[in-house]
Amino acid sequence: MADTADAISGVSYVMPVLNEALYIENAIETVFSQDFGGEKELILALGPSTDGTDAIVERLVAADPRIRTVHNPETDIPVGLNLAIRASSYPIIVRVDAHSELEPGYTRRAIETLARTQAANVGGVMHARGKTPFQSAAARGYNSRFGLGGARYHSSGSEGPAESAYLGVFRREVLDEVDYFDETLRRGEDWELNLRIRGAGHTVWFDPALKVTYWPRESWSKLARQFCATGIWRGELVRRYKGRNPWRFFVPPVLVLTVLATLVVLVLQLTGVLDGWLSLAASLIYLGPLAYILLVAWLAFVADRGASLLDRWFFLVVLPTMHLSWGVGFILGLVRGARDSVDTSRTEI
Repeated sequence: MADTADAISGVSYVMPVLNEALYIENAIETVFSQDFGGEKELILALGPSTDGTDAIVERLVAADPRIRTVHNPETDIPVGLNLAIRASSYPIIVRVDAHSELEPGYTRRAIETLARTQAANVGGVMHARGKTPFQSAAARGYNSRFGLGGARYHSSGSEGPAESAYLGVFRREVLDEVDYFDETLRRGEDWELNLRIRGAGHTVWFDPALKVTYWPRESWSKLARQFCATGIWRGELVRRYKGRNPWRFFVPPVLVLTVLATLVVLVLQLTGVLDGWLSLAASLIYLGPLAYILLVAWLAFVADRGASLLDRWFFLVVLPTMHLSWGVGFILGLVRGARDSVDTSRTEI
């Protein structure tokens, strides 16, 4: 299998970048530290950053001719990815996130898996990590099967065909065939692209041996905004593709509706509108939020005994923030569509 990777003339890495001063250098370093003998090029799709990212990129480009840039003034990730892909030179496209770090053997293993499985796109495990107690708690949420709905690339699983893939290592000719990422989307573009790849008769493959480090948002407000925007665009995807969406999309909005119903019942009971047997029957609604609170508490304090005490307390806030923000966003997107919603956790410092 080693000869398979060596036979590839080169690999093009594509990375959308916006306000990534804290992460961009490490992300780029892991690209050029890949254990792959062929040519490498990195195309950065630069949005209008306000945190000094552009100056860092300018310095890196001047020092390494393998790094090139394309401008993405609208900041949309699918647009930036398409600009970078069209500017690329090689038959293998590796999507990289500026918030991520590739394991050294990632590229070689992915190319070997593409050849072994004849897949069009291969992805692996998103392994979230944190540098601060809050970010570590957010990473626990990402890595938990209860955090982001049980997709294999969040919590690992067996190798095989998959619905979607985290980031992705693509055959360029397949991207040409399906006409790249959908530029009308601002979130969920990877799931939608993989839906079209599978619809064209190709295979998307999950390989748990492929691992990528991901650094979550660093603050509560950024995390909440990110998940709300993601939920809005997932709601938009349900509007567009209806029955082809997985069931896990609907769990957070059900939680939100249950919480709202619980609050309504509580108000009606406190004001005396509900009393007697009707009030007792309505009280059954409390079982849902109670069960959820107990689950979050168990995950925070029992399931991972290696976490610090501060990490555990943050987790009590982080996991509901993920679920409720996503659920509220989903309902908004489903009811009114995504319209021009953006992820302000990327655009605001």
